[in-house]
Parts: sequence; C-alpha cells; structure tokens
Amino acid sequence: MRGWSLLRVWPWLLSFVGYSRVSLVDDLKHQTTSSIKQKEGDSFGQGNSSEIGFGKRHVLIILLFLGFAGVYAMRVNLSVAIVAMVKSRPRSQNQNEQIDETCPIPEAQRTKMGSSEIGGEFDWDEETQGMILGSFFYGYLLTNYLGGYLAERLGGRLIFGTGVTLTALLTVISPLAARHSSSAFVIIRILEGMTEERARSLARICGGCQLGTVITLSISGWLTQTPWGWPSVFIIFGLYGLVWGCLWFMYAYDTPDLHPTVSTAEKIYIKQGTGDHRKNEKLDVPWLSILTSTPFLVVIAAHIGQNWGFYCILTELPTYLKNIQHYDMKQNGILSALPYLVMWLFSLVYSAYMDHLLEKGVLTTKQIRQLSTVIATYIPMVLLLLIPWAGCDGQLAVTLICIAVGTTGATFCAFHCAFQELAPNFSGTLTGISNTLATIPGFLAPAVTGAIINNQQTLSQWKKVFYLVSLVYLVLCSLYLIFLSKTTIKGD
Repeated sequence: MRGWSLLRVWPWLLSFVGYSRVSLVDDLKHQTTSSIKQKEGDSFGQGNSSEIGFGKRHVLIILLFLGFAGVYAMRVNLSVAIVAMVKSRPRSQNQNEQIDETCPIPEAQRTKMGSSEIGGEFDWDEETQGMILGSFFYGYLLTNYLGGYLAERLGGRLIFGTGVTLTALLTVISPLAARHSSSAFVIIRILEGMTEERARSLARICGGCQLGTVITLSISGWLTQTPWGWPSVFIIFGLYGLVWGCLWFMYAYDTPDLHPTVSTAEKIYIKQGTGDHRKNEKLDVPWLSILTSTPFLVVIAAHIGQNWGFYCILTELPTYLKNIQHYDMKQNGILSALPYLVMWLFSLVYSAYMDHLLEKGVLTTKQIRQLSTVIATYIPMVLLLLIPWAGCDGQLAVTLICIAVGTTGATFCAFHCAFQELAPNFSGTLTGISNTLATIPGFLAPAVTGAIINNQQTLSQWKKVFYLVSLVYLVLCSLYLIFLSKTTIKGD
C-alpha cells in the first residue's frame, strides 16, 4: 500500500478547494509557488478568481471548517464534562495527614459548592476516569489503517461525512451509556474514536480543531451548570454534528466534475490551480528502509513525546483546575480553553514568520526544524516544572500552562513537516505509521495520571504528573534534535 490515513484523503480536498499540497515551511513551497504563478500567467484568464468571486469552493471550505470544529468539539467535551459528572470523593487518610499539600478552598467557592453548583452522580475513582478519558484513542488506534483504506476507495465526501455523523449520533447517546455503566460509556467512546479518526486527520490540515477545542472547553463548563446538567454537553454538540452532516451531504461533492451547479469558469479555475498531486505509477513501499531509518524513528519519538504532553494536559487540565486550584465549573471551562487559544494564535504567527525567514534565506529548513523543536519542547518542559512551584496561586499556574501549551504551536514547523522530506513518495505511509504509534499516549497518559493521583488530589501528586511530562519531553524530543537529518529514505 502506498499510503495511509492523511494523504489518501488529502488529494481529494486539494482537488476541490484549490490549495497546494505543501508544508508551511517546506523547501518544496518555492517550486510549487513558481509553478502556480506560471499557470496563472499562462492560462488563468479562463477562470480568474476575481471574476468568479464567491463560489462552490468557498461553500466547501466553510463546511470543512465547521465540520472540523465539530469533530474536536465532540472529542474534547468529555475533558470538562467528566469533572461535573464525578462525585467529590472524600480525602484519603494520607491526604488528611498531609493537609499542607492541598490548597484551601476560597470562601466564595465554598459558598458556591454548598448552593448553586450541581454535584456529580458517578462514583468513579481517578483510575476509572483515566480509562474513560483515554478510551477514545483505543478506537482511533484500531481504525487508523482501515479508515485510510476506505477513504482511498470510497472518496472523502462519504468517509468524512459518515464519520462525523456517526460520531455525532454516538455523542448524543453518551449520557444514556454513562448512566447504564462505565463499561458502556467506554465502549461508546471507543466507537467514537473509530468513527472520528478520518475526520481528525483532515482537521490537522485545515486547523478547525483549534477552534473546536477553544469553543467547546469555554462553554462546556457553563453547560454543566444549567438545568440540563452535564448531559447537555454531549447532546448539544452531538446535535450540531447531525445538522452539519445533513448540510455536508447536501452541498459537498468529491470533485468539481460531480458538482451539479458549479460554474464552468470556477471548475476551470480549481483544476488549473491544483493539478494532479499524485503519481500514476504504483511504487513498492520500502518497508525495510523505513523501519530501519534512524531519522524516521526519531521523528516518531518526537511525535510520541509531544502527544504525551498534549493529551495529558488536554484531558487532565480541567480536573487539576477543579480539584487543586478550586475553580468552579464555569471558570474551569474558560480557563481550560485559554491555553489552546494561545496555541492557535501563536502557531499562526510563528509559522508565518518561519516561512518568511525561509524565503529570505535567513534560516534553512533544518534550522527551522531544530529551532521549532526547541521552542515547542524545552520551553514547555521548563514551565511545567515551575507549575508545582506556583503552588496554590491559581492565576500564576494558569499563566504558566497557557505559555507552555501555547509554545507547543511551534511543533507544526518541526517534525510534522518531516515526512515529506524523508520520503516524498511515501509520506502518507510515514504519516500513518507515526500517527498510529503517537496515538498510544492518548490512552496511556490519562491512565498513568489516574494511577499517580489515585484519590490523592494533592500538590505533591500533581507535581509528579507535571514532572513526568517534562521528562518525556526531554528524552524523546532530544533524540529528534540529536539525530535530525534531511537524508531521504532509500527506495523513495
């Protein structure tokens, strides 16, 4: 097989919206830009974008963006909802003996807890919560290859639309499953991971996932405190996905040729602006060279390291803010969203600036990879080590987390771009292998965190969690810096 998840659906997206298949800071950009400019000069007179104006391609882009936002909304809503779902557990004997290791509950918050704030209904310990939070990624892991195989043969419209719609249905029935049993809830989350995997791959291209994360975390805390309670977090975002699915199948098509109402001028413009990014000949995948390539193996190591930190903070931050810093649910949602808003904005500015430095010849591609990895790894590593030092100062802790998560936005200019450089003809295969292995932290990080906390919501236990993330960053991402190479894999 020539490719896995990402690049099998990518050409379909590119063939319609008129985007070039290049990285933000990739040497190939110069070649592609020159090629497109030449096409514009030679033949775009038949379909000039200024003459076409708003068209079907823009409708598709809007639908994709809203779809990607919904994908991540249904992915991350549990991170906040589970805080409201779970009953407050009594302190363990060790915790009572180490009262100095817990932060005092502010008087205003103590009043809220006794009156307006709605309590949880599930008696799940931290290990059970970790299993539930990570269960989505079991499904993601199981269908990583299957989803790419189906997308290649059935088309992106069907696979993407069906994946989001099924995820929405499962999200709507999540409250029923949770009230039936924790096992039923875990099964639903695994199924969501299986159906959402295709959509998540595309979300990495268009960036709607960041918007979905920020909006969902922001309002989920508020939703848990409405008369509808925590089930509304699942029902509202699930209904959103179902409505989006109807619009998708009504207005999206696999190619411009299949669209019944696209104008001839716009069809010509799209085709001339994209071309065919896939090779017609079939190449044998050089499996031995891939699996024994040191540069590729250290890219996987960096990917796993980054995902450990990302998923650990994404799934556990609301719990930390609730149980350690004692923020109420409404504050919790907003504060949990802030780091990802910072990350989104930072990644946009940073990638544009790196692109500028590359075009001006100030930095080479390898130097950009190295610099981006240092920023996305070592800055968060140091800041996470400082969070325990912040103690019960909630504002300082949130500030440190915002900067730590925000600077990880530089990773999109680091190893995420390396697959195209290592094996241009098999970058989809490399992406699939790396994505599969880097999914493991999605269920392992919450499980390990739950085992560490183990009904001991204390500063010392959370210090172990943050220190572990920093250690993973240091070891795995340092390997990437040491063995980083632009050498292509033999057989490409």
